[in-house]
Amino acid sequence: MLTGGPLDVLTGDYLAELTMLILGRDRLKNPDLGYAKTFLRQLEEGLGLAHERGVRLVTNAGGLNPAGLADAVRTLAAKVGVPVSVAHVEGDDLTARENGALTANAYLGGAGITACLRAGADVVVTGRVTDAALVSGPAAWWFDWAPEDHDRLAGAVVAGHVLECGTQATGGNYSFFTAHDVRRPGFPLAEISSDGSAVITKHPGTGGVVSAGTVTAQLLYETQGVRYLGPDVTARLDTVRLGDDGADRVRISGVRGEQPPPTLKVGVTRIGGWRNEVVFVLTGLDIEAKADLVRSQLAETLEDVADVAWTLARTDHADADTEETASALLRLVVRDPSPDRVGRALTSAAVELALASYPGFHVTTPPGPAQPYGVFASTFAPATEVPHTAVLPDGTHLPIPAPPLPALPRKPAAFPAGSLEPGALSAPPAFEARGSGGGAPEGVGGAAPAGSGAEPRETVRAPLGALAGARSGDKGGDANIGVWTESAPAWHWLRDTLTVDRFQALLPETRGLAVQRHELPNLRALNFTVTGILGDGVASGHRFDPQAKALGEWLRARHLDIPVDLLPPAQGPAPVPAPEGTGP
Repeated sequence: MLTGGPLDVLTGDYLAELTMLILGRDRLKNPDLGYAKTFLRQLEEGLGLAHERGVRLVTNAGGLNPAGLADAVRTLAAKVGVPVSVAHVEGDDLTARENGALTANAYLGGAGITACLRAGADVVVTGRVTDAALVSGPAAWWFDWAPEDHDRLAGAVVAGHVLECGTQATGGNYSFFTAHDVRRPGFPLAEISSDGSAVITKHPGTGGVVSAGTVTAQLLYETQGVRYLGPDVTARLDTVRLGDDGADRVRISGVRGEQPPPTLKVGVTRIGGWRNEVVFVLTGLDIEAKADLVRSQLAETLEDVADVAWTLARTDHADADTEETASALLRLVVRDPSPDRVGRALTSAAVELALASYPGFHVTTPPGPAQPYGVFASTFAPATEVPHTAVLPDGTHLPIPAPPLPALPRKPAAFPAGSLEPGALSAPPAFEARGSGGGAPEGVGGAAPAGSGAEPRETVRAPLGALAGARSGDKGGDANIGVWTESAPAWHWLRDTLTVDRFQALLPETRGLAVQRHELPNLRALNFTVTGILGDGVASGHRFDPQAKALGEWLRARHLDIPVDLLPPAQGPAPVPAPEGTGP
């Protein structure tokens, strides 16, 4: 990013829910730690270059100890002979208020970052701020925005949300990846204007792609509803408009903002107990009977364990031509407050069945000791009670006042013309028009309802992903799945077809859980939030795909009846260029 083209501010997002737990355990071992040590290794290579080019650095790598990282940056700067001023933001640590917590940190906004930059800081280190604050804070400094400039701040927050996961905005983890060369995607950047609008692009010559689709996918990532609540502003995602601004350039405009809520989200991690697991390999015939035998043989051993979960993944194929593809996996996950109940004695008992169980008995790993696991929960604290503080380069502690209490939200503006025209995305990959291979019931999605007066449409059984992209992720114990289409007709069909009931029919694991659906017409998208599917969060969950990163791709793989006229022509994957110097 420093060498590829012009840049004013370089941001680094190092924190996630799981990261806070890891840093909390680091801090238990050494109170001087609690920050992302990898940042210092990267900074040693790039600090001089950033200084030469006048690029400010803003990062949340401070984690649980922003003051400690700020001191470490000063030490590093002196070591490499680069004269930089360093500031940091603190006040997010509320661990003392949460009884028994390993960590408890409020999600601060960008105002502290703005204050540090206004005081002349070259490097700003923060603890737990919102991911988007790393962009909105510098934007407010650059354009001298006031806290009441809600529309401008909301635009910068949306741009920050697009940038926060790096190459996820330039083709990484993208549903339609086969239409592009995404082997080495470049990092995204935002060209922000004084009105809060922005162009998402990347440095010339870098790989990947910036398109309406890649930007839409990231806009839908880990959001919950049309109001994107933040400490500085509430951004209205239903007002976001995307426009084509040239090759690898997507303009974001029209974002409206409202006053932020009076409370801040607080992420709390705790040590939940101890866990262990054993994976048994079941090969060939009688898979279900083999699994039943193992369960019954271990039933007595597991009687006193607090939480026992068995899952059987039928990865086996009939008449398979390799042993691996002839095998299924039986996974045992155990959790308990005591490490002894789920420790080496339990896993050894499982392995000691090796000569007395099903034919072909083996496991994927040797017996292991129990490991601690964490749980994540979120709560709220009044913004006025969180001591948000900017510690300026000269050591001055500057309190950052909480925004005033919100007034009634205003209605979003009508969407003006100029949003991206249908067809701007690359066509999705080809699909197989199989028979009733799962998914929604036959007849769902395409034919007009009886008595509607509309002409029935010809349909074909196909995966939802032949028409729609998706991006999914985790928020504590909840998961979100954003689904979008590239054309207006496909969006109208998606909006009418993918109801909550149909969503739960396509993803049976969501049945019995609370599912909320939100419409974002200007993005031609639906956003679903599934409450509780991930239990106590990534660090404790035993669910396959504990962060729900592939939940959207499972949804796209489910079959239902899709109108033929909506489907794109079948096409293969994009050609990958041959390395230089190879043959024709």
